Amino acid sequence: MHEDLNDLGEIGRGAFGTVNKMFVLTEQGFVYGQRIRSTVDEKEQKQLLMDLEVVMKSNECPYIVQFYGALFKEGDCWICMELMDTSLDKFYKFIYEQLKQRIPEAILGKITVATVKALNYLKEQLKIIHRDPERIDPMKSRGYDVRSDVWSLGITLIEVATGHFPYPKWNSVFEQLAQVVQGEPPRLSPNENGNRLIKEDNQRPKYNKLLEHPFIRHSDKASIDVADYVSHTLDAMANNGDTMFTTNQP
Repeated sequence: MHEDLNDLGEIGRGAFGTVNKMFVLTEQGFVYGQRIRSTVDEKEQKQLLMDLEVVMKSNECPYIVQFYGALFKEGDCWICMELMDTSLDKFYKFIYEQLKQRIPEAILGKITVATVKALNYLKEQLKIIHRDPERIDPMKSRGYDVRSDVWSLGITLIEVATGHFPYPKWNSVFEQLAQVVQGEPPRLSPNENGNRLIKEDNQRPKYNKLLEHPFIRHSDKASIDVADYVSHTLDAMANNGDTMFTTNQP
């Protein structure tokens, strides 16, 4: 396979090495390859193998990027996966900061459905919990289960829906802990009492219940041309000179 790979350059960096855009002369077209350094230590190797096992077993889920294969080249390991057009982080920031617009609720609904279904697949089929280290759960001291990921999901969706992170900037991890654990939970709007996150973990729904939420059920059934919306936004990003990838982010 590696003879068919054309390396088009670095587009970002991951936990274990660089991420490159590649073109392979098969039906996959563009893929991305993460080059894993041969110098990673034993602990990193174990984590890498666990991550690799997850992506290898996730190909049946249409909401998770596809795994195409792994190979060893010049002593390093290359993991080849489906290349997405951009990241959600860069996508929503361009819409709010450059276009001065909001992401339509119908599009947010489709993003929510895809994310919850992907997380539910990982939990139900592979017994995997995502564990987002950047979204501290106020009840994390009681243990970690999918309801901690539900908190992380809520934080992310509020950020994407409003265009900014729902907490003020922290100067230290202690300020972060105090704000998350002792402060009021984030909400979509100061005037909307019902649309806020639930701090009490035993009151948060797990994925199977979350999939029954009216907003998710409605969004799942709705006929929305997400591809058209994304395509127009990517065109606007290109016309603005923005790269679709992470390397050139400020």
